[in-house]
Amino acid sequence: MNTQGKSDMRLIHLLICLLLAGSVWGQQSARVRELEKQRKETLEEIRKTGELLKQTQATEKDVTRRLKLISQQILSRKKVISLLNQEMEAINIQITDMGKQIRVLENQLQQKKESYGKSVRSMYRRHASQDKLLFILSAESFGQSLRRMRYLREYAQWQKRQATDIISRQSEINRQQLELKKTREEKTRLLASREEEQQKLQVEEKSQKDEIAQLGKKKSLLQAQLKEKQKQANQLNRMIEKQIAEEIAQAERERKAREAAVRKNKKEGTTTTPLEERKADVKGGYAMTKEEKALSNYFSENRGRLPYPVTGNTHRIVGQFGEHQHAALEHVRTNNNGIDILADTGAEARAVFNGVVTRVFTIPGFNNSVIIRHGNYLTVYSNLNRVYVKAGDKVSTRQVIGKIFLDPSDNTTILHFQLWKEKSKQNPEPWLGN
Repeated sequence: MNTQGKSDMRLIHLLICLLLAGSVWGQQSARVRELEKQRKETLEEIRKTGELLKQTQATEKDVTRRLKLISQQILSRKKVISLLNQEMEAINIQITDMGKQIRVLENQLQQKKESYGKSVRSMYRRHASQDKLLFILSAESFGQSLRRMRYLREYAQWQKRQATDIISRQSEINRQQLELKKTREEKTRLLASREEEQQKLQVEEKSQKDEIAQLGKKKSLLQAQLKEKQKQANQLNRMIEKQIAEEIAQAERERKAREAAVRKNKKEGTTTTPLEERKADVKGGYAMTKEEKALSNYFSENRGRLPYPVTGNTHRIVGQFGEHQHAALEHVRTNNNGIDILADTGAEARAVFNGVVTRVFTIPGFNNSVIIRHGNYLTVYSNLNRVYVKAGDKVSTRQVIGKIFLDPSDNTTILHFQLWKEKSKQNPEPWLGN
């Protein structure tokens, strides 16, 4: 391989390295932007929780709510710190990749300068010994003269391109070095932010300990409140289970009535159209029509994409599904059959999917509730101040079904939302997506 060929191979190798470094750098830049977006969203959650904490300072209607908010604030703060750590890790990788990219560019620039310098020195020596014109006229033939002219023209153009490329690469190095400087400054800023967040976390954790100490002095009040809440939750649960049992029984009666009608038609030789066929997915489950079965399958396929059951620009889950350790009472665990969603003031409840309203009822502590059936799935919307639908109404996805109760004691608007499949409670959170 000649010298020019080797030079071209080195250049290709350097270009490949540069492209790879640029690709990794681009990926890290995108990751940093995504982490920054998540961090800003979490900081906004912290701000909103802080506002709620201010509102709950003067009330003792639910003395555990403030502690729950502080606990949530601490979790959000820890998430911010984690995101800051991930951002700094991504930026460290970015700084390393940028350094590699700059070194590749500097190597390219050095090779370009050396190649250009050699060509200039070579041309100078030729000019010293012979004139360009003499070089052309000394050709052995007219064709050789033309080739020499073309060579000199292409050589001059090559030199011009080399000079332009050197200037371009030097500019790119300068730009990359400036970008690297900004990235390092961003890392310094993130380090300061992390330190600030850690200090705030320490303050919040101390506040949490103080709140727990204060609530510990109100143990009897907490136990009474907990007992009343559990009584109300059990009452809501019994009402839902009763409704499910009634609907299963009614569907089973219709299924048996159809079978009886089919047998009668066969015996009498008549062709009277019987009731619509129904079939349950599981033994003892809700016997569905073909339309309900299709709706049920469609509902299941949309797991993780169901809209949140509240209107407004913002919403957040403030009560998780399942069993949890009580914030202030040792050895006491609470159970949530659904999730509690904090919505904007004035927000309304909306259906998460197409379905049929099967029951509207009232339970103390949960105000008005609405049950909607989606095949063998059911969704429950509780703590409504007003209800816009009635049993038997068909509803569509995102259709408003009622106004969420505004608690005057702390100015909060919270929807209690449940999701059932057959007779089994589900965690609604993984089903919701937007």
